Amino acid sequence: MILDKYLVKQFFPIFVIAISMFMLLLALIDLFANIFRYLNYQVPVLEILKISLFYLPKCFSYALPISLLFASAYTLGDLYARNELTAILSSGIPFWRFSLPLVLIGVFASLFAFGFEDIVVIPTLAVKNSLSRYYLHQDRQESNSDVVIKTRGGNLVYAVDYFDYQSLVLNGISIVEQDEKGTFISQVRSPRASWTGEYWALSNPVVYEWEGNLLRVRPLGETGIYREHPDTFRRNAVDVEDLQVRDARLLVEDLKIAGLPIIRALSDYYHRFSFSAASLVVIVLSISMGGRFKKNILLMSLLASLSSAVVFYVMEMISMLMARLGYIPPIVGAWFPVGIFILIGLLLLGSAKT
Repeated sequence: MILDKYLVKQFFPIFVIAISMFMLLLALIDLFANIFRYLNYQVPVLEILKISLFYLPKCFSYALPISLLFASAYTLGDLYARNELTAILSSGIPFWRFSLPLVLIGVFASLFAFGFEDIVVIPTLAVKNSLSRYYLHQDRQESNSDVVIKTRGGNLVYAVDYFDYQSLVLNGISIVEQDEKGTFISQVRSPRASWTGEYWALSNPVVYEWEGNLLRVRPLGETGIYREHPDTFRRNAVDVEDLQVRDARLLVEDLKIAGLPIIRALSDYYHRFSFSAASLVVIVLSISMGGRFKKNILLMSLLASLSSAVVFYVMEMISMLMARLGYIPPIVGAWFPVGIFILIGLLLLGSAKT
């Protein structure tokens, strides 16, 4: 218990300094990346500071894993360099037991990162992006072209040449109705449809239907049965990463119901969970690298931990890319690097000096 407190006491000051420096660095990078545009649009200094303030929670989220990596590697390397860890191991305490408080910190940090991202980061980042778009005059385009969606369990298929989100008008609309087996029932075509607030009012619609063995066409009178919400047709400008977990799950379900591609959204949804485990991964990696060098222990421990973390993030990027492209299942793309590196870290930790 005394050694646990001692290790945590050595760890936390370094962690606080590291995360403060990394947060400041990330905030300055974002500020200097946009400073010329702020100046061109004469954005007030107070508003610039306000935008940077709302970006700080995201900076904290980015800085947390690398700060844990740096602090744990530095703490253990420093203990090795001062021969304190040698004395502790000589007393019969296994290395894994001595480093257990850091592993528990990694577990807690992963759980905290998930909740912090969902409750704090996403809302504040949305405000930051909204303010940035407002002051930098960056409008989001939500109109869409060549839209194809399925509704009502796939029994109704909309094909739209262009959807004007500003005026809520569908241009060049074709609506195909089919039964549960996919058999064609009818097709409605109209050059234009306007949203009345409750349904789509079709302009000069015609309907194609089977009469016996012949496909007949006739004018279709006024109908109010097409009530799909306009948001169904707009460009999917919202990413899963911009939504809280509950809303992200609903987005994936909506995409599935509408018959739209869901592989990318589903991959990002699983990644929301797996990325939170990055704090635990880097802690395990930094601990497993401790005591494996006889010279320049502090420097080599930091370099080895950083190198392994870089490999982890590169593998994660590759696996997520493959998942988004459909080469591997989304859940595998999100969790495979985490599982592999935790396993490697535990194996290295088990073979560490005792």
